Amino acid sequence: MENEITLHITDREGVTHTLAVPTDMNMNLMEVVRAYELAPEGTIGICGGMAMCASCQCYVLNDVELPEKSDEEEAMLSEANFVKDNSRLGCQIHITPEIAGLAVALAPEE
Repeated sequence: MENEITLHITDREGVTHTLAVPTDMNMNLMEVVRAYELAPEGTIGICGGMAMCASCQCYVLNDVELPEKSDEEEAMLSEANFVKDNSRLGCQIHITPEIAGLAVALAPEE
């Protein structure tokens, strides 16, 4: 469909899921993970997508250009566990046509 992009999300078990995700529903990556049940309920998006918990931390695996991190995202990642140079908060990555082909891996649970 024209309002869909493909995303590649590797869950915490190491299984990669290739998904067709709608771009017209104002979703973010954390909401996609929850909608497709790629993490046990209650383990991702605990703060509801407010960049306040880092439960949706993921590692960006390819060179898809993402918007820069906000100050809130930087602050949360500075306090989180398992942070790497390619860490982002899934709740801060909005599903838009520009991120088509994005590949991420979910960070381990805190």
